[in-house]
Amino acid sequence: MAEHEFKPYVPASSSMAELTFKAVLLGVVMAVVLGAANAYLGMKVGLTVAATFPAAVVAMAALRIFRGNILEENIARTTASVGESLVAGAIFTIPAFLISGAWSEFDLREATAIMLIGGVLGVLFVIILRRALVVEAELPFPESVAAAEIVKAGQKGQTGAGLVFGAMGIAALWELFKNDAGLHFIRDRAQHFVHFGRSAIEIVGNKIEYAGGMLLATPEASPMVMGVGFIVGLRISAILFAGAVAGWLVLVPLALFLNPGVAFGVAEDGFVGLAVDVWFRQIRPLAVGTMIVSAFYTLYTLRGALTSGVAKVWSAVRGGEAGAVAVERTEADLNLKWVLVAIAVMAVPMFMLYRYFAASTPGALVLTGVMLVLGVLFAAVAGYLVGLVGNSNNPISGLTLSALVISAVLMVVMGVTGAHGLAAVLGVAGVVCCAAGVAGDMMQDFKVGHILGGTPWKMQVAELIGVVAAAVAMPVLLMVLDSAYTIGSADLPAPQAGLMALMGTGIVGGEMAWPLVIVGMFFGVALILIKAPAPMLFAVGMYLPFPTTSAVFAGGVVRAILDGLLARGGATDEQKMKAENSGVLVASGLIAGQSLMAVLLAFVVLYEQARLNMAETEHLLPALGDSFGAGLLVYPLLLVLLVWLPLRRARA
Repeated sequence: MAEHEFKPYVPASSSMAELTFKAVLLGVVMAVVLGAANAYLGMKVGLTVAATFPAAVVAMAALRIFRGNILEENIARTTASVGESLVAGAIFTIPAFLISGAWSEFDLREATAIMLIGGVLGVLFVIILRRALVVEAELPFPESVAAAEIVKAGQKGQTGAGLVFGAMGIAALWELFKNDAGLHFIRDRAQHFVHFGRSAIEIVGNKIEYAGGMLLATPEASPMVMGVGFIVGLRISAILFAGAVAGWLVLVPLALFLNPGVAFGVAEDGFVGLAVDVWFRQIRPLAVGTMIVSAFYTLYTLRGALTSGVAKVWSAVRGGEAGAVAVERTEADLNLKWVLVAIAVMAVPMFMLYRYFAASTPGALVLTGVMLVLGVLFAAVAGYLVGLVGNSNNPISGLTLSALVISAVLMVVMGVTGAHGLAAVLGVAGVVCCAAGVAGDMMQDFKVGHILGGTPWKMQVAELIGVVAAAVAMPVLLMVLDSAYTIGSADLPAPQAGLMALMGTGIVGGEMAWPLVIVGMFFGVALILIKAPAPMLFAVGMYLPFPTTSAVFAGGVVRAILDGLLARGGATDEQKMKAENSGVLVASGLIAGQSLMAVLLAFVVLYEQARLNMAETEHLLPALGDSFGAGLLVYPLLLVLLVWLPLRRARA
């Protein structure tokens, strides 16, 4: 639609309150809360979901109490979602410092610096692209349009807040009774009223371990993970599951068959333990090779978007008046010249950070230049892709891997290797990933604001505030999650960060398992030659634990059931949209509820660990036995919440 034909929901002549204290405060709180949920989800599943939808619903519900208007809701939503997207970028890279051994323990200062520099640069990079991509490019922006429709419906009283908060409560209770930490916490408080058997917990190294199992012990009987599958749909979840089938049910048995001597040395955990060991040591490096090829193939297929993005940036810089002069309120950006000055200023702390990592001034200068160039290019690509397929499908991990490989090769050429070289390369990857994540989310937010009639410069100020708040709060959360669940373990595999760690260590330190990685590369080439859909997703499925990918697939099947019933029942387009929106809101609530409870229980684990360390004695807690049948309850529960409820609302 041409620009002169477009009319925003709130006219440009309107003078509504917009950048208010209550809107920004609500947005900052949501940025931290939803960021916490996405941090756990991303490291658990390897996928993240955009916070635009739940943030929009919560903003409508909360600001209605304080008589907020639609533009204040827009500010709160965009502040929340940009903070959450910064976390999504961080979890793909910062855990790599731990997994690779660059950090012996979580470093709050370095993590905060990476997130702050990358997040602020992401905001600044994308400001110069707003008009080119949001107004002039005529991209579809599917998630932005859906979010705007939810907000418009909220003005008629249809907020959907009940769906989100109700699902959050159900999923939180599920995690409370499923998580070891939650069970032991409940048992400890209930032992004075109910008689249980007893078992011990103890400190092992610097972690806390519980003797006894979970109440809900079905493999990944998780509303959160299945909610992810519902949102991404059957096709994406099926590709992910296909990778898991290939890795676990084809390659692992094949490895054992071709090397039968391994099976005679069966581990103490039996055949399952042996299979897990083979997967961890042989299949995951192979999957890394497939991901490498897939990442570069993804960039190749996006070469048109890359070229277009670069052209848009150059055009915006040369004709900077588009960002400096505003004819109407709805087209007023921050002054482009000051944005460019701010980018130059941010280059100074970035250089200092890389100087600290690399312990080399020439190396830090090269890395700073690489980051500035790649940051602008990848911000343009991320923003363009969000306009095409939405922020949930933004392939920032592929962009980040490219930046990592380029910077790693440069460090090796310059002789910056070892621990300093590895830290410097991961630092570049972290800044690039945070910047690309923020850029993609901002472009989505800009489009929502464009449709609703928001003021761009006010949204940009709010997004800077959200980024700073998330960069300060989220490193603490990541440290807590590592202490409770151990980043890189089966509980929090952090697959993208594992890939970054392996690549950085392999190139800079020369420790890569090249034979397996090369085999994986050829496997990736084979997938590309047969035109297999989304080879990167297939490789991620091989890399993730099988229970996780199967749960994502189960969620996709639930979504397919809903779609099939809608089609068979002759639902109108309006009914289909209403049902899908209801299902997405419920799934978002399930994700947020279970993730946030897992985060809260991480603090419980730290509390118990501190208490045990202070007591320096074995502390006894009552034990409950495993219950496979109880875990099966998740399936009828999801059918009710994600199929029956959306159908009922669609037909109301």
